[in-house]
Amino acid sequence: MILKISYNLDMKKTNFYAVIIGTEILNGRRIDAHFEFIKNALLQNGDELFFSVILKDDVELIKRTYKMILDDPNSMMFSFGGIGSTPDDLTRAISADIFTSSPLVRHEQFQKDILERFREKAYPNRIFMSDLPKGAALLKNPVNNMSGYYLEDRFFFMPGFPEMSHPMVDEAIRTFVPKKEQTSRYTLLAETSEDSLIHLMKALSSEIELSSLPMFKNSKPHVELSLSSFNEELLKNEFSNFTAHLIKNKVTFKLLSNKSI
Repeated sequence: MILKISYNLDMKKTNFYAVIIGTEILNGRRIDAHFEFIKNALLQNGDELFFSVILKDDVELIKRTYKMILDDPNSMMFSFGGIGSTPDDLTRAISADIFTSSPLVRHEQFQKDILERFREKAYPNRIFMSDLPKGAALLKNPVNNMSGYYLEDRFFFMPGFPEMSHPMVDEAIRTFVPKKEQTSRYTLLAETSEDSLIHLMKALSSEIELSSLPMFKNSKPHVELSLSSFNEELLKNEFSNFTAHLIKNKVTFKLLSNKSI
């Protein structure tokens, strides 16, 4: 069970990171199941990923990635994999080093859970799963009660198994990430190049998020332009600048679905 604790992260500016650790994904032995899940879980909450990466089980690579995320004052991270008891499970020790600058310490409740489940088979190896970074709190594992953990209410470390980790993500989002007001999005597809619209893109308000996707259709340049914002009135006005420009210059375009997300 997660206990909700208040913290100072500005949720309107939160940068959500997904770190997926597993050499077996990169070499094709397993297929990643985490990216689509975390992307959709955040979208359903009114948020979106800022960064996602799949990493080899490499100490220095994982350290550099965690350090980059820690250095972002608005970061919230979901890290998958590497918290077991085998030699290639590196996450617990690395997260202690990077996020607490302290060695691993035995978590009493997790130790009790391991002993209750495995009894004498907890030794000599499984018991070490209860060695966690200082100050870690537990994430409930609905499959076998072998917990994940989190630090500072914003850095979440989970097993690589989706059936275990995905419920942990859901619980973390419910507990620590307030559901956002709906974001509106307006999208069009125009038979023109991106270059012809850049002057309007540069003039957009900072409250507007821009997505511009160039493409070729029937050997002609096209651009799919998408604007989104919490400010519905401002969004309509900014989007109308693009449609008015296209009409004035007799550019063929069509509106795609405009919706709240």
